[in-house]
Amino acid sequence: MKKPYVAIVDDDSAFANYLRTFLSLRGYETRSYSRGDEMVAAVRQGDPPDIVLLDVMMPGMNGIETLRALKAAKAELQVIMLSGREHASTIVEAVRLGAADYVVKPGDPEGLGEIALDAAIKSAIEKTRLVSEITELRRQLSDDQDRAFLFWGDSPEMRTIATVIEQVSDSDVTVLIRGESGVGKELVARAIHQRSPRRDRPFVKVNCAALPAELLESELFGHEKGAFTGAATTRIGKFEQADTGTIFLDEIAEMKSALQAKILHVLQDAQFTRLGSNKPVTVDVRVVAATNRDLDAMLLRGEFREDLYYRLKVIEITVPPLRERRSEISHLTEFFMDRYARRYNRPARQISEPLQHLFQTYEWPGNIRELENMIKRIVILQDEQLVIREMSRSVRPMPAYAAVGSGGGMAIASGELDDIEGDEEEPPAVNGVPVQMEPAGSRLADVAKAAAIKAERTAIEETLQQVRWNRRRAAEQLGVSYKTLLNKIKECGISKK
Repeated sequence: MKKPYVAIVDDDSAFANYLRTFLSLRGYETRSYSRGDEMVAAVRQGDPPDIVLLDVMMPGMNGIETLRALKAAKAELQVIMLSGREHASTIVEAVRLGAADYVVKPGDPEGLGEIALDAAIKSAIEKTRLVSEITELRRQLSDDQDRAFLFWGDSPEMRTIATVIEQVSDSDVTVLIRGESGVGKELVARAIHQRSPRRDRPFVKVNCAALPAELLESELFGHEKGAFTGAATTRIGKFEQADTGTIFLDEIAEMKSALQAKILHVLQDAQFTRLGSNKPVTVDVRVVAATNRDLDAMLLRGEFREDLYYRLKVIEITVPPLRERRSEISHLTEFFMDRYARRYNRPARQISEPLQHLFQTYEWPGNIRELENMIKRIVILQDEQLVIREMSRSVRPMPAYAAVGSGGGMAIASGELDDIEGDEEEPPAVNGVPVQMEPAGSRLADVAKAAAIKAERTAIEETLQQVRWNRRRAAEQLGVSYKTLLNKIKECGISKK
């Protein structure tokens, strides 16, 4: 096992030699530097130690200045400050800059200084180990996501999306990702971040539908102590956490108008204020947003701000549903089978012919997320018959909001068009439900919108009846979030009979 490498930065050569002996006896590899700029140069040249023991008082570049430069060069580097005496202001500044600890130089007869230093080094070594493990796990997760992303090259639509991602990644423009629930919008957002110059900085996801409006504002922008009941301490928000990185605003259409205005202000000025404060906070954040709602229809109803809409859609990416890219199903099945077989220590199964056929003919209202959950179930139970029975008896209507981001119109096959032309007395119907015809002169877009709303209402009502008004289960079957379903029930005026 490799010995931990500890660097000593101290202009006092006698004390540095004492520390080298002290550390060598405890199994550490050591190296000493007499000046702070030498240590900084070594780190920048790619030779960072596991731990740095840094003297506070040094000629030239002092300890605090060296700490600031080391953290700029390698933010996760563990630095323990050493001083002959305790200065409260110096301790506070060192901790603020990210020092792992502050220890008074050993030298007392009882050896308490050596005990404190030994404990500080062990604690810093453990932090280094944890940081290394987390970095490796993130790398593996990124590799998994990249592997899944590679499967998207099978269809022309996904090849186009992959090309757009490569083109926009190196810029800071906002991106709006549209598509049904479960199609992989977050995967697109992460792909943009991973291919950008911000890849080593934070990627912060916020689900705008998961919190009430009053809590969402605090979650996004933070709050000062006493800003509201229960705000016992100052807390930074997600925008500050994402500073120099990327923030992903998922389900942004669920955000209330007042909060939309504040998001617009951040996009325009890169500034905001925490709740309970008048002091502006400046951030450098790239914004990527996603929605499964029809924003164009929401604009017409006044539910989404037009100025924010155009600020968000500098670049717009629409991810097609899984039923429109069936060629990817077999690749994704293999990917998820391999992933969860390794995760749950189960043998990777070969999908049977009947199930492969079902996968290719199923409508996939829950898209990739639904496929992933089915494969997870097969891996854990080692039995696909349950999934086959469930899929065989599930007659799920295609969601009427499947056309999100693609114009919202109804697709009519040429044969259906001939039937309509040959029987003008028959009123059009969606899912067997007659659609109220618009007055003469109505625009086709309005007719399509009315038909879509009618079909949407029918699909929701039928699903709610099937699950006995269990709305969480209905949302899962319809492939939308619980919050979205509640909004749809309200919009369509659906009530329990």
